[in-house]
Amino acid sequence: RNVPDLRIDAQHMLVISPDEGGMKRAVYVANMLNLDMGMFYKRRDYTTIVNGEHPVLAHEFLGSSVEDKDVIIVDDMISSGNSIIDIATKLKERKARRVFLFSTFGLFTSGLDKLDKAYEDGIIDKILTTNLIYQSPELLKRPWYVSCDMGKYLAYIIDTLNHDSSISDLLDPYTKTWKFIANYNRSQQSGGKFRLPPRK
Repeated sequence: RNVPDLRIDAQHMLVISPDEGGMKRAVYVANMLNLDMGMFYKRRDYTTIVNGEHPVLAHEFLGSSVEDKDVIIVDDMISSGNSIIDIATKLKERKARRVFLFSTFGLFTSGLDKLDKAYEDGIIDKILTTNLIYQSPELLKRPWYVSCDMGKYLAYIIDTLNHDSSISDLLDPYTKTWKFIANYNRSQQSGGKFRLPPRK
């Protein structure tokens, strides 16, 4: 809906973990979407300690080529956004087509100016976070930002628990995700306009 011409397949899209700690999340998303994945790792100087830790010399990339592919960076939280901008810049240097960031929580502790500039410079295309924390009116107006409403999902969980039922189906959205992707891909191939399924 927010990006009309996505190609959700392994030839046109890649999932990226921004660091070693996020590998499990990225593997899960890549498997859910049937995509390949890559990762960045932090190359550190282990001969020096600065502020109690070994300084990062560079973010190094492991994975297949991102050239002409849309890439999805998957992270649990955006704090200042500096690391994400750095990684997105490196992906663009490797000729990635577009860069999207999926994150559960968007804190944006350093404000939005740097992300505005990254968007204007073509470094990031969209950032998607949930509405599980406060979202300022200024953030919601940004052309690069997409808010993912979790209200319906949380309501399902609460209702299911109140009826002493299993929530395993709610926590495993594989079938729903693939139906959604199949409908989207069909609409792209036929040249029609994709419409979200009706809310139930």
